[in-house]
Amino acid sequence: MIVITNFLRSLFLSIIFSFVAPMLLIGGFLLTVSLLAYIPGLQAITDAIATPILEFLSIFGSGTPLGGLFVICSTFSVAGALFEVYAYYRCQILR
Repeated sequence: MIVITNFLRSLFLSIIFSFVAPMLLIGGFLLTVSLLAYIPGLQAITDAIATPILEFLSIFGSGTPLGGLFVICSTFSVAGALFEVYAYYRCQILR
């Protein structure tokens, strides 16, 4: 019984971390780009960087970048869960 609880805890943590990681990476990048826009002379460059990223996210989010970010994070979460299940399965076979 302890094995299943350890597996579920590990699976839950990998799902959470796999969901949060792309959100922090994309959000941190967009935050950095938006903060660089306050430096004189860099506003045009930062707009040229941020606009395609927001358009790319809005493709996945049915018109909203936040929805696209959630879709990408959910996809990463499923991939992380599948990898965790595979790693657990391989660990059980190799014992």
